[in-house]
Amino acid sequence: MTIRAVVWDVDDTLFDYTSADREGMRAHLVAEGLLPAYGSAEAALVRWREITDRQWARFSAGEASFEGQRRDRVRVFLDAELSDAEAEAWFGRYLTHYEAAWALFPDVLPALDALAASHRHAVLSNSSIHVQDRKLRTLGVHDRFEAILCAAELGVSKPAPGAFLAACEALELAPHEVAYVGDHPEIDGRGAADAGLLSVWIDRRGPVTGADAPAGPHRIASLAELPAILRADTRFGAPSTFR
Repeated sequence: MTIRAVVWDVDDTLFDYTSADREGMRAHLVAEGLLPAYGSAEAALVRWREITDRQWARFSAGEASFEGQRRDRVRVFLDAELSDAEAEAWFGRYLTHYEAAWALFPDVLPALDALAASHRHAVLSNSSIHVQDRKLRTLGVHDRFEAILCAAELGVSKPAPGAFLAACEALELAPHEVAYVGDHPEIDGRGAADAGLLSVWIDRRGPVTGADAPAGPHRIASLAELPAILRADTRFGAPSTFR
């Protein structure tokens, strides 16, 4: 079966979110004079990410707006009663440091170049179009994608099949003609597979062996491996990592 398009996750797939978040939070805490309160930047980042995951779950469940979950992340992290304006101002100052550390992974542009002539490209992210549109423009890859879809505007987020199917509909392609590349084994990997797409999990921890070795061709350590998988598409002749 021919794969005609690739739909991409953004954070920790194309964009090195983890590194930017770490450096941004460290710089922000230093600037705010808050680093001693958390012991270390790493400890603060662990807390920030735990809070982010919980607040994002509320947003995904429809219990908070995209902007509201951001404000609540700040309130919980600081353990303080802040007005909306105060929480937004704090988050805005954090964003300044976070955005200063934005970068693509080194394997992104070579992969996009290798697939530019053979496949169409789109983005599906569990974020908002306001955030990801600006991010992709800043990183210089916005024009590589013919469609950019985000959960905040779609009203459905990964791993729900509707999110992946919306991306297929935007490309006017059937799910079996579309590959999805993402960094999370469940939200991206299993979600895309369950929706009928060719699911490729980018696991940047490096080559895996033994019990951790991939069960099929859909787990990769570098985007350099992606073109061969897309052109072979052995979903129907090899076991899948996600099933």
